Amino acid sequence: METKWLEDFVSLAETRSFSRSAQLRHVTQPAFSRRIQALEAWAGTDLVDRSSYPTRLTPAGDTLYVQSIEMLQSLQSTRAMLRGHRAIGQDVVEFSVPHTLAFTFFPAWVSSLRGKLDPLKCRLTALNGHDAVLRLVEGRCDLLITYHHESQALPLEPERYEMLTLAQEVLAPYVKPTADGTPLFALPGLSSQPLPYLAYAPDAFLGRMVDGLLKASGTAIHLERVYETDLAEGLKAMALEGHGLAFLPHSAVRKEVQAKTLVSAGTGLDLSLDVRIYRERPSAKVVPTHQARALWNELQLQVTSKPAGRLIACK
Repeated sequence: METKWLEDFVSLAETRSFSRSAQLRHVTQPAFSRRIQALEAWAGTDLVDRSSYPTRLTPAGDTLYVQSIEMLQSLQSTRAMLRGHRAIGQDVVEFSVPHTLAFTFFPAWVSSLRGKLDPLKCRLTALNGHDAVLRLVEGRCDLLITYHHESQALPLEPERYEMLTLAQEVLAPYVKPTADGTPLFALPGLSSQPLPYLAYAPDAFLGRMVDGLLKASGTAIHLERVYETDLAEGLKAMALEGHGLAFLPHSAVRKEVQAKTLVSAGTGLDLSLDVRIYRERPSAKVVPTHQARALWNELQLQVTSKPAGRLIACK
């Protein structure tokens, strides 16, 4: 039995909706249902009355709900104590970051803090976007850094999580240049000769952003998907070899653009994204380490002192 099954079950008991709880727990509804079924298999009895709407618990489910609250509260208290011990001996800030930001944004951002929080001891776990968010929700990191766009807002309740906007990022199309510096492939392409397209996997956050951008274009864009990966760095490597056109964050291609080994594939098809940092609000159950608290205070100070700058607070 996994503790996340209990957290799923408590969420279901409180929302009385499989779809709403799946959204709050950052999983698909089928995956959420399978986890509830796994908990029922472990318990050896039905916990949810699926014949009613809204969803309600069986008598056994009511009993487990009360026990689950107690067990999870005890585990959270224990975790807070253990994190307190870690803070005394190590005080390392745990970051959860999607792969692209881990390669492009994070190193330069940490450098910008040099001299303000020396020494900043940190540990970064790079994951896909979904798992990076889940790591924060499950309490396995201090801070989450991720992309944000209003069309794909994260369902992180502001009552539980607080957030700052660190920077703005621009996603745009890039290609290898020809010998005379012109784009090897130029948008919008032709219906008879679509451009080779280096694409993100469909379920990747940046993939969804690019799909929305292409659909919203007032001009017909002719692309043929020839390669696919979750990683912006993988797309950049393929673009540098001349295999096609890729939509890449500017932070990932800054050096290549300056060196003119990558050039714009066309204007008018770019998208601005926020880079945000999240943490769970401190409470009796959630006690930030000294370093994590100092870092958050420094970021808030920068927000206050530079409201119109690169680092801004987001309401």
